[in-house]
Amino acid sequence: MTGFFNGTATAMITPFTKDGSVDFAAFGKMIDYQIENGTDVLVILGTTGEPATMSEAEKEEVMRFSVEKVAKRAKIVFGSGSNSTAHAVEASKKAEAFGADGLLVVTPYYNKCTQNGIYEYYKAISEAVDIPIICYNVPPRTGVNILPATMERIASLKNIAGVKEACGNMEQICETARRIRGKCDLYSGDDNLNLPILAIGGAGLISVASNIIPKETKELYNFVKAGDLKSANEIQDKMLPLIDAMFMEVNPIPAKAAAEMIGLGGGAPRAPLTELEPAHKEQMRKILSDFGLNVIA
Repeated sequence: MTGFFNGTATAMITPFTKDGSVDFAAFGKMIDYQIENGTDVLVILGTTGEPATMSEAEKEEVMRFSVEKVAKRAKIVFGSGSNSTAHAVEASKKAEAFGADGLLVVTPYYNKCTQNGIYEYYKAISEAVDIPIICYNVPPRTGVNILPATMERIASLKNIAGVKEACGNMEQICETARRIRGKCDLYSGDDNLNLPILAIGGAGLISVASNIIPKETKELYNFVKAGDLKSANEIQDKMLPLIDAMFMEVNPIPAKAAAEMIGLGGGAPRAPLTELEPAHKEQMRKILSDFGLNVIA
C-alpha cells in the first residue's frame, strides 16, 4: 500500500523524571511542540523512545496518554518490533487496540535470522493487524539487513505501508526504491540522508533531529517536494552540524540532552545508557546556539 503518510515524522524521545518514571508533563509539551511546528506523524516507542528499558505497563500508559494528548491532530505510529515474532505480533495488536494509526516494526534483532525469516516475521504481523505497517531497517543496531529483493517481497503483503531505511548505503536504498516503487513507500530513517532519499522519491522522513528542529525538518521536506533543491541544500547544510551532534553519542543520549538544554525537558536516558559526557555537553550547547536556538540549560 502507498500513501499512508507524506511529510515528516519525529522519532520521539521519552522523557523521564529524576526518579526514573515517565515525565508526562514534559512529554505533553513535546507533543504540542511537534504539532505546532508542522510535524505530520509522531513515532512513539521507537528506538529513540527507549522502549527496551520500559515495562509493558509503562508502554501502555505512554500509548494511552499519546492518543488522548494528540487528539487526532497528527498521526500516531507506535513502535512494536521485537526479536521474538510472537512478542511483536502481540505488541502490534496491542498498539492497534490503543488507537495507533500505524506501526513502526523494526527487524528482529540479535537473532540474525535469514531473509526468509525477515519476510515471515513481517507476514505474521501483517496477518495479525489491519493498520499500516512501516518496516524499519537499521542493520547497525539489529545485525540484520532487509535486502532490496526481500523488501520487494514484503511490499506485497496487505498492509505494508513502507520501509524506514537507515542502512546507510545509498546504492542499496536506490535499489530498494526501484523495487518497491508503486507498491509501498520509502521513508528516510537517517537524518544525514534525508535530502537524497527524498530526491529519489521518498514519501517522507522519520527524524531524530526533528525532536529539536521540527520546523526546519518540515521546510527541508517542502523544498524537495517543490523541486527547490537550491533551498533544500541550503537548509540541509545549516542542519548538518546539529544532525551530526544528535549522534555524537549513541541515540537518544544527545537528543535528550539537547531537549533539556532548550527547555523541552528531555530528562536523562535509562541505564545502561548514560547522560551526555561533559565535553560533549559544551559542544552541544554551542551547536544549538549557533543554529539560533535559545539554550537555557
